[in-house]
Amino acid sequence: MQKIISLQLLPSNASSSFAIVDSIAKSTGEKITKITGFNILKKSIDARSKTVWVNLIVNAFIGEPFHERILQQFDFKDVSNSTKRVIIIGGGPAGIFAALQLLEYGVKPIILERGKDVRARRRDLALLNKEGIINSESNYCFGEGGAGTYSDGKLYTRSTKRGDINRILNLFVHFGADENILYNAHPHIGTNKLPDIITSMRKRIIECGGEFHFNKKVINLFVERDKMKGVKIADGDIVTGDSFILATGHSARDIFVLLDKKKIEIAAKGFALGVRVEHPQELINTIQYGRNNTEENLLPPASYSLVEQVEGRGVFSFCMCPGGIIAPASTVENELVVNGWSPSKRNNPFANSGLVVQVETEDVIKYYSKRKNDFIDFKSPLLMMKFQKEVEEKSFAAGGGKFVAPAQRMIDFTEEKLSASLPKCSYVPGIKSSLLNEVLPPFINNRLKAALKSFAKKMPVRGKQNGYFTNEAVLVATESRTSSPVRIPRDEKLLHHPQIKNLFPCGEGAGYAGGIVSAAMDGERVALACSLREFA
Repeated sequence: MQKIISLQLLPSNASSSFAIVDSIAKSTGEKITKITGFNILKKSIDARSKTVWVNLIVNAFIGEPFHERILQQFDFKDVSNSTKRVIIIGGGPAGIFAALQLLEYGVKPIILERGKDVRARRRDLALLNKEGIINSESNYCFGEGGAGTYSDGKLYTRSTKRGDINRILNLFVHFGADENILYNAHPHIGTNKLPDIITSMRKRIIECGGEFHFNKKVINLFVERDKMKGVKIADGDIVTGDSFILATGHSARDIFVLLDKKKIEIAAKGFALGVRVEHPQELINTIQYGRNNTEENLLPPASYSLVEQVEGRGVFSFCMCPGGIIAPASTVENELVVNGWSPSKRNNPFANSGLVVQVETEDVIKYYSKRKNDFIDFKSPLLMMKFQKEVEEKSFAAGGGKFVAPAQRMIDFTEEKLSASLPKCSYVPGIKSSLLNEVLPPFINNRLKAALKSFAKKMPVRGKQNGYFTNEAVLVATESRTSSPVRIPRDEKLLHHPQIKNLFPCGEGAGYAGGIVSAAMDGERVALACSLREFA
């Protein structure tokens, strides 16, 4: 007999197979000798009370032989001789998962990635971190695996209606991820492990007859009437295909400019902008667990999720990285963007998170309307991109160059006081004490200040004055690449661009995803739409 059982255990018991079996026996009233094994289906932590609990849902085997978890299998077909060619522009999660899905449909995918492979990317990231020298085609945003490869592989998503999340997680396991991502409440791979998984995916695509090309930046699109014929690469190559998936990511501004120039419809889109906030991980552990990570480190480094409405706009934590590192996520010189990542063990001494404010087009129009000397086209689909770029340039200038980031202690920020000193920070290029109200627009700055004071009440330290709201925390500007500032429209059902019947906008860059899993699911949706078109 097999039985699904819910258990609530202390962390020490949740880490012991014997203790779990004992709890199963007590829960079912069966003798412990009859429990032959179990598979964990769901695992989460409940730290709402003084006692921290681990909640488990297990499939228990009672009085019958135990069987290991059956992993999903995938049928990737040999497409070497396929007459159908789908050109995928961008080798991030949307593009890669679209390619894998096309293999299952027997259609040949050809990925054109502007950046380098994961191994070669490492050298460019090291140069950016240590010397402040950026490669505009190979950085934290551009290259094999996209922005997610070196920003830690968080696989949690709320986009439950966009596709089969379990299928995406199983695909990651198929290519080398730990099985725990199948049942952890907030699955996470880690920046140290994700590159090898991405490499395995690329090798499978090639083994099956697909193609994966690097250093292939698309600079032009060839369109005749309502059909795309091909693309031009920066090296002069022309690549043709039957259909085209546009999966370039949220930072490919040149693509947005190209589409606008060629009068291919795009639209300005709201996004979120703010800072990275970093605390000592011990402090976050103490806030969330009531103590530092005790019980002999049986609890993982604590995370948090915060949200507050301020003057009609959401202010929220984003991409929270326990035991993480703040990284420079810029794509060009003179623009400063920060992001965060964690290794698989999440064992660094700091916790960082984006802390951002929802920005809508009306906010930006109102902001620019006060600047009488500037000519701003409020109807431009690139309006939000222009605004995003402008704030990033201010941040770079405030840091003084070499991607040194402007920063301020948290309470000092709310009091608009220049920090006399700054705490240690994980951001390798370095931080510079600055007044962030001179970097961030007032409508961003003021909402952040109000939200921080509210968050102080939501995350106190028991028995102490300072919890989350403390000068031990540092704010680092600017977190601005939360999502695309442009939406590329597509047919609701057929998923192609309204003007171009064989062009399929996809993923974060097109405005239809917000993270690795949602981008991967969108890639699969588009691949299905693409294959149905090709087989019709």
